[in-house]
Amino acid sequence: MADKANRYPLNVPGKYYVDNQCIDCDLCRETAPSNFSRSNEGGYSFVSKQPSSPEEEGQCKEAKEACPVEAIGDDGA
Repeated sequence: MADKANRYPLNVPGKYYVDNQCIDCDLCRETAPSNFSRSNEGGYSFVSKQPSSPEEEGQCKEAKEACPVEAIGDDGA
C-alpha cells in the first residue's frame, strides 16, 4: 500500500500520488497517460496532473488498482 510519507516530490498536489515503491513498469503511464509521467533521472512514475474529468478519474483509479507494487496512493482529498 502506498505511503503518503514516501511520496515522490515531483507529484503534483492532490488526491493521487506515487511513492518510492514504484518499479517504473509503465503501467500507470499507459493506463492514464494524461496524469502520469516518468522521471527520466529517477526512473519512476509520478502524478504530473490530477484528474480533471470523470474519464481521467476512472483511468487513475484503474492505474491505482492495477499497480503491481501498490505504489499509487489515493488520500481521498
